[in-house]
Amino acid sequence: MAAARGLVVTGLNALRVGTCLQGARRGCVPARCYSSAAGSHEDKLKSRQAEMMARGLPKQKPIPGVKHVVVVASGKGGVGKSTTAVNLALGLAASDHVKAVGLLDADVYGPSIPRMMNLKGNPEVSDRNLMIPLVNYGIQCMSMGFLVEETAPVVWRGLMVMSAIERLLRQVDWGELDYLVIDMPPGTGDVQLSISQNIPVSGAVIVSTPQDIALLDARRGAEMFHKVNVPVLGLVQNMSVFRCPKCDHQTHIFGEDGAKQLAATMGLDILGDIPLHINIRETCDLGKPVVVSNPESSEAKAYVAIALEIIKRISK
Repeated sequence: MAAARGLVVTGLNALRVGTCLQGARRGCVPARCYSSAAGSHEDKLKSRQAEMMARGLPKQKPIPGVKHVVVVASGKGGVGKSTTAVNLALGLAASDHVKAVGLLDADVYGPSIPRMMNLKGNPEVSDRNLMIPLVNYGIQCMSMGFLVEETAPVVWRGLMVMSAIERLLRQVDWGELDYLVIDMPPGTGDVQLSISQNIPVSGAVIVSTPQDIALLDARRGAEMFHKVNVPVLGLVQNMSVFRCPKCDHQTHIFGEDGAKQLAATMGLDILGDIPLHINIRETCDLGKPVVVSNPESSEAKAYVAIALEIIKRISK
């Protein structure tokens, strides 16, 4: 029996040795080295996945004649994004260093630019079969609102919206522009992703009120642009304070400095504050934005200051 046990033990040891030798021939490594090998394999896998995803993404193609694209975005609606986009475009055009500015309304479902810029009618078509932008206050404008009735709802699925955005980007005779300001729809959906991936964007401006609910969505918007490698120029704190037109008393209706706190936590800057003032609302409703209708007002100067800050940051 003792001899039999010895033979069994010897056989098991030989089997272990043989297994180890076979493992060595196949490239097996000791257990203490396995974690580093697994880590290396995971790194290679992630690199391979990133490479495959990059192949699937559309290649960015600049818009002919357009030097810089600035997108004005927000995580949610109702924070004054379109009003900000319009006045920033006019603020950019007011700079001595800027010759031509365009304004694209990418909010297909709720276009606001035609009313705010006091423009109506269908765009004409050039000899190259390109739509010619409508112009007011020296700004070239294009919007889905020029192609449908003002009160007509746009009831489209995602693919149709993407096709419309592609036409508004590529089939418009923008000419030579220093800046094209794009008024993005609210949220972080298909339109934002499509524009960010199809054209080179010089920077994004995030608009938010100081309210906590709006700031949550503004953070999502900023994070989205980080993920698609679009530089975030900074945040605009809109409706930062209400100034009574009679006594000039200030009240922080939506909270105080909420956007500044968000910017600090995300490592971003505040481009400027815009007050909640009836003059801003009335002038946009009349199609005479405050930057052109009342350029000496403090509200207009706030927009112009933000526009100059945008120029400064993009030039760097």
